Amino acid sequence: MDSQVSNGSSLQDERITNLLVFGFLQNCSNYNFHKELEVLGRELPVPPAYLQEDHDDGLQTDGNRCSRFLDSEETDSESQEEIIQDIARQLAQIGDRMDHSIHPRVVNNLAMQFMNVNLSEEDRRKHLAAALEQVLQTYPKDMEREKTVLMLAMVLAKKVADHTPSLLRDVFRTTVNFINQNLLTYVRNLVRNEMD
Repeated sequence: MDSQVSNGSSLQDERITNLLVFGFLQNCSNYNFHKELEVLGRELPVPPAYLQEDHDDGLQTDGNRCSRFLDSEETDSESQEEIIQDIARQLAQIGDRMDHSIHPRVVNNLAMQFMNVNLSEEDRRKHLAAALEQVLQTYPKDMEREKTVLMLAMVLAKKVADHTPSLLRDVFRTTVNFINQNLLTYVRNLVRNEMD
């Protein structure tokens, strides 16, 4: 049985959300927090494939593919990670298109809130939620609400980290917690639907 973390999500859910947000940030274009993202990747339980820029797909020096025998649990875990990485890549492409629609003032205000070291995690989550509501007011409603909120939460995280790279770890953690608290069922279904 998975252990429960403070917001009611399991460690498996936390891992999925970590991979999704990390993969999203990694696949966004034009960002200034490469170094910070690399450090974060080493701190998180992120599979090595997420940390490699190019994948050699197991090609050996003699030109043959290396073969590994995996038990089904490891295979399921790897295929789930690949699916999450694909979803993150697709969401990052959509996020790049949404990026311009977020007013710099919203990003500046949110970054200022995250710089306040006296804020609790709950207060940070509330500030993120308030910024999301502000952005949602001006955002077209042509996408389902959960997907829009997920996208905008990750785009806001990217923009705050881009604004102030040293905030990456805090904004990442708050975004993961926000998603686990508010969009967990949507994220689970997203991954489950892709696995079917």
